[in-house]
Amino acid sequence: MNDHVTSWDTAGVAISQQQRHKVLRNTYWLLALSLLPTVLGAWIGVSTGITRSLSGGLGLIVFMVGAFGFMFAIEKTKNSAAGVPVLLAFTFFMGLMLSRMIAMVLGFKNGSELIMTAFAGTAGVFFVMASLATVIKRDLSGMGKWLFVGAMVLLVGSVINVFVGSTAGMMAISMLAIGIFSAYMLYDLKQIIDGGETNYISATLSLYLDIFNVFQSLLALLGIMGGERE
Repeated sequence: MNDHVTSWDTAGVAISQQQRHKVLRNTYWLLALSLLPTVLGAWIGVSTGITRSLSGGLGLIVFMVGAFGFMFAIEKTKNSAAGVPVLLAFTFFMGLMLSRMIAMVLGFKNGSELIMTAFAGTAGVFFVMASLATVIKRDLSGMGKWLFVGAMVLLVGSVINVFVGSTAGMMAISMLAIGIFSAYMLYDLKQIIDGGETNYISATLSLYLDIFNVFQSLLALLGIMGGERE
């Protein structure tokens, strides 16, 4: 019976409940898989120190060009066999970019504990948002434009702080990022559940970015507030 319950995607095409469950299931599997290249990239970055020189403006340029280049490529290949490999290459790149912060945190006496705390905190946020997405019946599509505006403000603030180098600014940006991307997590999951997102590669990319930003921001906050010097 339930397989005949339908919703409508943005193009006005009926999406069955079975199809929505398939998209959600594939998204979760690909999301789990995408964490492996991220960990590999972070490990290589920390081990080799390849990203150590990417500080300030240079790091920002490399990150922006690489991230937006990969996201453009993912959008172009999401309906082909190349979509998954391109997405996994992107997550490897993001792991490399994250390695500089991880190396800094590992410089603290309690660095490993801080990383595990950030990971557990991110997993907790995802679990809460996934649970909320399944019980909230209200249409949350209207949140999208407000979250986008928030993300743009956050991006501008982050770019400015790269050059200012304010610790207080970093803390404020990190707290704001945790709030915005936690809400984005709920929004993106609800889009999948309601049939608003029918491509599991696009869905995985959105959720991956939410998780990445929450983890990175939590790690930054924990490093600033709880890092213990040797």
